[in-house]
Amino acid sequence: MPRKNAGRMTAMSFRNQSPLTRNSNSNKAKMPPPDETGQEALYLKALGEKQTPMAVKLLDGEVVRGWIEYYDQRMIRLTREGQPNLFIFKHDIMYISEDNGRRR
Repeated sequence: MPRKNAGRMTAMSFRNQSPLTRNSNSNKAKMPPPDETGQEALYLKALGEKQTPMAVKLLDGEVVRGWIEYYDQRMIRLTREGQPNLFIFKHDIMYISEDNGRRR
């Protein structure tokens, strides 16, 4: 809220008011986040061990369902019941989600 000063309103400046920026060197470049955190491998391993049903949406819009039996840096193996297992390159995957049984 602007401060009143003897009947006149003056604007409050919010520039450089943050304690985080007040004493920091703003000329320093921020470090970008790491490309890899290692969390992908842990997540895929946990899903495979539990045989968690997954839905994999491919870049072409097709959705395939199964559980992730194997993975490496470039691909996953999706194991399906009553259908052939699939080896899917990661660059062809839009997203992977846990399959809650709903079909879209």
